Amino acid sequence: MEKRVEKFNFISWFRNMWVTHPLFSTFCALVLMIILQTVALGFDQGSFSRWFSIWSRNWINILRNNATIGIISLGMTFVIITGGIDLAVGSTLVAIGAIVMVFIDSSATGLLSAIGITGAPAFIIGIIMGLIAGLILGEFTGILITIGKLPPFIATLGMMKICRSVTQQCMQTVNPQVPRSFTQIANLSIGGQMFMPIIYWLLIAFIMYWISKHTAFGRHVFAVGSNERASRLSGINTERVKRAVYAIMGLLVGCAAVLQVSRIGAMDYANAGSGYEMDAIAAVIVGGTSMAGGRGSISGTILGVLIIAVMNNLLNLIGVPPFLREAFKGFIVIAAVLLQKKEKA
Repeated sequence: MEKRVEKFNFISWFRNMWVTHPLFSTFCALVLMIILQTVALGFDQGSFSRWFSIWSRNWINILRNNATIGIISLGMTFVIITGGIDLAVGSTLVAIGAIVMVFIDSSATGLLSAIGITGAPAFIIGIIMGLIAGLILGEFTGILITIGKLPPFIATLGMMKICRSVTQQCMQTVNPQVPRSFTQIANLSIGGQMFMPIIYWLLIAFIMYWISKHTAFGRHVFAVGSNERASRLSGINTERVKRAVYAIMGLLVGCAAVLQVSRIGAMDYANAGSGYEMDAIAAVIVGGTSMAGGRGSISGTILGVLIIAVMNNLLNLIGVPPFLREAFKGFIVIAAVLLQKKEKA
């Protein structure tokens, strides 16, 4: 008997992969954005080496400038997978940044310099205190949600207002100076390029990926987001998982705050971090994480951050007004959520 050989149908395969594999569709979207960005950069640099140099420097700038959002987005992934949301990340970043700056300030008004602690010891203490503050703020948010029974939207909205307002009030008469040596944490030059923010982001991404794929806690995060009641009945302490997720979110915001202070050397308490929550949520959703919870991935979030970052760079290259760039971001988020709904149909 003759065996029937089925012809490979690329269109059917592509459609199936697009609908059933969120990472595939996200990767295809990123490839398209990269192609458009490359075209926008142009090819009239005179030689391939010069063109590649400009192209690679542009990419390094994109990655470095979006490392802070990238770190925050990693924590937001776990939060959204559990069915929650965190609107306080921008304000929390400002609060933690202020705490770090107060500790590392080497002037006469510095908290540690007043007792003779400056340089590396002060930096280490400042960073540790910033991370502890992030953990505490994140844990407190988790307590409001689990024990206080507040919806995540309300709890984090309240924390957003509290953190920024209290920080602005406390820092009215304080003007901490960031030592130049502290800025080397983010601005250290390697081969003529400042790769450190990118390295921090990728290192934290690897740790978060490993937690999500190879630990019981990672499995519990997905279980709670998929069906909280069933998870509780199966023996998972769902409240502890949620509190841990928000604590991790706070810790990663602490990392982002340290990076922000080191990279810029200052902190604008009124405007710093403004819109970071929306950028992080957009990156996570575009990366394939479901707003309903229970589904998502760190890999997808990384791709989502890159898509948003490349889109912003592309819009800048083609001269789209800054106010309209947010509209494009909004369209992408809406499209991503609509595609998620279509997958469930």
